[in-house]
Amino acid sequence: MGFHSPALPTTDAPITEGGRRAMALLQQWPGKHHVAVGLSGGVDSSLTAALLQEAGWSVTGVTLWLMKGRGACCSDGLVDAAGICEQLGVPHQILDARQTFQEEVVDVLVEGYGQGITPLPCSRCNRKVKVALLLEWAQEMGISHLATGHYARLRRHPHSGRMELLRGRDRQKDQSYFLYDLLQEQLEQLVFPLGELSKAETRTEAQRHGLRTAAKPESQDLCLVEHYGSMSAFLDAHLPSKAGEIVLKDGTVVGSHRGVQHFTIGQRRGLGVAWHEPLHVVHLDGAQNQVVVAPRREAMDWDCAVDAINWVSMEAPIAPIEVDVQVRYRSAPMAAQLIPDGPTQARLVFETPQFSITPGQAAVFYRDELLLGGGLIKGRMG
Repeated sequence: MGFHSPALPTTDAPITEGGRRAMALLQQWPGKHHVAVGLSGGVDSSLTAALLQEAGWSVTGVTLWLMKGRGACCSDGLVDAAGICEQLGVPHQILDARQTFQEEVVDVLVEGYGQGITPLPCSRCNRKVKVALLLEWAQEMGISHLATGHYARLRRHPHSGRMELLRGRDRQKDQSYFLYDLLQEQLEQLVFPLGELSKAETRTEAQRHGLRTAAKPESQDLCLVEHYGSMSAFLDAHLPSKAGEIVLKDGTVVGSHRGVQHFTIGQRRGLGVAWHEPLHVVHLDGAQNQVVVAPRREAMDWDCAVDAINWVSMEAPIAPIEVDVQVRYRSAPMAAQLIPDGPTQARLVFETPQFSITPGQAAVFYRDELLLGGGLIKGRMG
């Protein structure tokens, strides 16, 4: 069953400052707009629909059916999304996206882990599944915009007309990192009302609107993790165990494992290796079925290669530029020089050496709050 709480009465609490900013932006669009809202059944997407409705937009809720079973984006989410639409008095549509999700996310994820890389499913899912399918449906229905509950912001460059992607105002909740792969034609139709709010303001605004999901606990894991119980269980269900060696860089065997898919670059705990100093995973060799480990001092890198780059808020540079780069969602931005090698490839040279640069993860380039672009880490250069 989905999350159910008594419908909260609309309070007399004043609108929050973030809610006020969001409302002002939503009301700036000239004319009346029909918007599809991607509803997962959580508080973020629920409030997105409520704010748009309050601003005078015509709202239709749309939920993607990605997997069977429990999980925030699956059966529980479908029930709660339908409940929110009923509460707001707006239409609700469920789209069967299971096949696309399997092909574009699950299969790609499994292939990557089997090869010894650590893929980033969320950014791919946003571009190839969620945004792509929802926009396609909206266009077929004659709906002009798509809104999601992401904590990010958009603006149009006053001279070039290009859509620019910015961090959400709440830096602790900012989700722009997962949106780096979106295309200009997608950004043109997207709306991110929650980019102006903090997470605390979202809860307050949800209570102000009396939303049934106002107190719903926030999902802490990938939908795949919630569905299977753990990432290890997901991998066990899709990749067979394959015993191999844990080795030092010089080839010395120091342990054994049951599959490279169960390790990540930088990992220290759970190696099952007794050594005179702590060891970290520095390389996963899918072809040789080996996990390579080394002391932390040997796990630092000054540079890395990035490919499949998508330039969001600027054209692809033809000369080196200075950027702040995030190599993980929760990592702090670090200063680096980006040396382009064509429009979709580059080398990053860090100002200080970085720990556990991980192939398959995204390197996302920023200038202050502006997301310039991003790509997938191909490998370590040094």
